[in-house]
Amino acid sequence: MSPSAVVWDPALLAYDMGDQHPFNPVRLHLTMRLAAALGVLDDVPLLSPEPAGAKDLYRAHSAEYLEAVQQAPMAGWDVGHGLGTEDNPLFTDMHDAASLVVGSTLLGARCIAEGRAQRAVSIAGGHHHAMQDRAAGFCIYNDCSVAISWLLEQGYDRIAYVDTDVHHGDGVQAAFVGDPRVLTISLHQHPFTLFPGTGYSSEIGAGDGEGRAVNVPLPPHTGDAGWLRAFHAVVPSLLEAFRPQVLVTQCGVDSHREDPLADLSLTVDGHRAIYRELRALAERWAEGRWLAVGGGGYQLMRVVPRSWTHLIATVLDHDVTPDVPLPAEWTDLVRGVAPSAEVPPTMSDGADVGYSPWGDGVDDAVDAAIRDTRRAVFPLHGLDPDDPRD
Repeated sequence: MSPSAVVWDPALLAYDMGDQHPFNPVRLHLTMRLAAALGVLDDVPLLSPEPAGAKDLYRAHSAEYLEAVQQAPMAGWDVGHGLGTEDNPLFTDMHDAASLVVGSTLLGARCIAEGRAQRAVSIAGGHHHAMQDRAAGFCIYNDCSVAISWLLEQGYDRIAYVDTDVHHGDGVQAAFVGDPRVLTISLHQHPFTLFPGTGYSSEIGAGDGEGRAVNVPLPPHTGDAGWLRAFHAVVPSLLEAFRPQVLVTQCGVDSHREDPLADLSLTVDGHRAIYRELRALAERWAEGRWLAVGGGGYQLMRVVPRSWTHLIATVLDHDVTPDVPLPAEWTDLVRGVAPSAEVPPTMSDGADVGYSPWGDGVDDAVDAAIRDTRRAVFPLHGLDPDDPRD
């Protein structure tokens, strides 16, 4: 069995909402080129996905919605279902392009379920806002929800989904909010200050799935130290209690301090630290099974390619040290795409990713979020919300 799988095909660049739209596929192209230039992909076969068919898309979406997506480019701006909006503009072959994104995440899931790999990564995935009957937040189809549903059908009955995007993973939460087999954890900028306006600590699921939705809403300008403090105060204990068979992670990088669409203050170094923690947690609690996908990230040149190259490298155990210089061939490529872009010199922002563990007596806005989340969900998992040992 290969330890890791990388899903990629240039055809995934067809998910293109236009040159002026933030969700520009150039970020994927530059990431794969950077990973290749740094040798991260040496001797790694890239797996080409097939578009997801209707049977799999129905796992997360209604038949009416699929029909709307297929007809939308011909139907015009008033098709409804969240399509044809500023966030989700119509584009040629929209259904095919979105289906291929879902297929990329499904292929990663299949590699894990069929024993072909322990880990898999598809940076084209991570479209976590799409709902059953509508597009939202640049997302047409929800590849995360489809892949989790497919894994459940394969017999897995404990799947943990951890969302590190700056925006709440609302579509995935909505898909599994009553399902006790799926634990969704989202760390995001506080919903009072950012789209989609959901993801409060009090959102904990319903019915048999109560306590299976976990949300950590962080105040604007939270940096690496605060984010990692919150992560370690919530995520490891819940994963230990839940004991997932597979860890699925959405690894959006719009939490970066330079991202134009949000207000957290993480660095590329912080992102690298997150990925290393996720890898360790998958090894400890999910028998190494880790499916990682991309997501948001709108500083297209300086941030996304470096952060997601670290993600791919972490999945492959080809870790890139932060002070590695960016290859000249890649910086030349960036200047060819955007001549005025300021290219950073290395794979690091020069940040210190040290943090103080929760429970040290400090009580700031991040600690308020930690406390609210722990008190909302920890007792439902047999954990003491006020004991830092849990």
